[in-house]
Amino acid sequence: MTEPRVLVIEDERDVRDLLAHYLEGLHCAVRTADSGESGLELARDDPPDLVILDVRLPHMGGHEVARTLHADPRTSHCKLVITSVLDMEDICDIESDGILHKPFRRADVERIVKLLQGGR
Repeated sequence: MTEPRVLVIEDERDVRDLLAHYLEGLHCAVRTADSGESGLELARDDPPDLVILDVRLPHMGGHEVARTLHADPRTSHCKLVITSVLDMEDICDIESDGILHKPFRRADVERIVKLLQGGR
């Protein structure tokens, strides 16, 4: 099986780096973006298997990024996991395959990778 390709879109450097570290340790090929705009560009150029998307991004927020990913035929197949400190009611309108609540642990990220691989 090839390495799952994961794109992390997160504006907080520490969180982005921690997610990348955990994912690489789980044998994922990881790319990162610090904004919605740059994340969309990366996703369109080389669509990942999974996008981990922060809801609170400057300029283009996570809601808009998610809508754009779902609407674009190049990225509509990508699994999407939302990461946020927000309450469920603030993110329930985003169509996603899962939620990774901040603060998260390595085990939480492992669960997301298993989702990607079709496990439970």
